[in-house]
Amino acid sequence: MTDADTTTTGADWGAWQKSWDRQQEWYMPDREERFRIMLDMVEALVGRAPRVLDLACGTGSITARLLARFPGATSTGVDLDPALLAIAEGTFGGDDRVTLVTADLKDPGWTAGLPYDSYDAVLTATALHWLHAEPLAALYGQIAELVRDGGVFLNADHMIDDTTPRINAAERAQRHARMEEARREGALDWAEWWRLAAADPVLAEPTARRFALYGEHAEGDTPPVAWHARVLREKGFGEVRPVWCSPSDTLLLALK
Repeated sequence: MTDADTTTTGADWGAWQKSWDRQQEWYMPDREERFRIMLDMVEALVGRAPRVLDLACGTGSITARLLARFPGATSTGVDLDPALLAIAEGTFGGDDRVTLVTADLKDPGWTAGLPYDSYDAVLTATALHWLHAEPLAALYGQIAELVRDGGVFLNADHMIDDTTPRINAAERAQRHARMEEARREGALDWAEWWRLAAADPVLAEPTARRFALYGEHAEGDTPPVAWHARVLREKGFGEVRPVWCSPSDTLLLALK
């Protein structure tokens, strides 16, 4: 099912998935809403049994919601993180609708490991801000080649408008105040979640490999929506626009 080199026994993968979801929701309380709109747009444009590429899939959050809503869908999950792929492998092991591929999206040849040459939909969330603008633009070109005519690319991520600094500062202050309140009530942040993973007998080794690859946290660029839309059109998409946004994030849809 997968070429991810992971151990898939001896851990409660459902519990790790829930723990990851709670940690991510600490940063994005509206996370499920963006997933719902993403899948609404998939259904509207490519139907209820799509072939999907879950890009920078992590633990498979998008794939899990995709298959729960569309049992006839198939998903290829691509990521480089050994620990998150271990959780994905443990979760989807034995499900022939799911293929997991270990690949570095900054490697120009990463698409060689995919099981298909084209996809109805390429989906990603809160992941591509790890890339700087130049490699992200190159990746958008590769995504355009993978999406079939009439297919879609959906990216939910931080897309910051630097022309509104006072609005940005006020939104950030309010969001962080709410996050601190949730932390006092027991929410795990990114660092604490990874400390737990490092202490787990099954996840300790892939977590160590993960930090050897990435360090504590990689920081890329967060260009505004207009930049993403322009580059996606330049790379071959015919229509591009936001279909959902929060004060800090945008779900951008590109139609081939």
